[in-house]
Amino acid sequence: MPDNLRYPIGHPQLQIEISDAKLEELIGQIQSAPALLRQAVADLSEDQLDTPYRRDGWTVRQVVHHVADSHLNAYIRFRWALTEKSPVIKAYNQDGWARLPDACDGPIEESLLLLDALHSRWCRLLKTMSRSDWTSKVIHPEDGERTCQDFLIIYAWHGLHHIAHITNLRNREEWI
Repeated sequence: MPDNLRYPIGHPQLQIEISDAKLEELIGQIQSAPALLRQAVADLSEDQLDTPYRRDGWTVRQVVHHVADSHLNAYIRFRWALTEKSPVIKAYNQDGWARLPDACDGPIEESLLLLDALHSRWCRLLKTMSRSDWTSKVIHPEDGERTCQDFLIIYAWHGLHHIAHITNLRNREEWI
């Protein structure tokens, strides 16, 4: 399978140090993700929502619900990192969550509304973080030590990554 179907914008690039301007850019990407996702799924039919974005991939509907699930976890991870000393966080079975009935059949508007509220609150938190807050850490059971800065990079990428899955599918299928 071509890597551009699975990773249409490449992989996230973690960095040791990033500028204040880059922090603002990444926060802006998180802030704009709900509107961009809503735009990506605008006017899709139920059949289109139930189309996988690639062979053996999730449906568009599952992708929308996955972004909400993932970003809820991200928000909580930031809060743990900022309030506890290097807590061990819980990983979750993303594929299992995407295969639950609410993700396979549920209306996407629920997750779109959730993302609107979540990202508003999340970005309010991100914009108040000090330079030292970005080095706050958690221990991920699969990925090891992660800082808030790492998570900012990962989740700014994550939203754009899944939006690209949907927009690329729309382009390939000429649903535009």
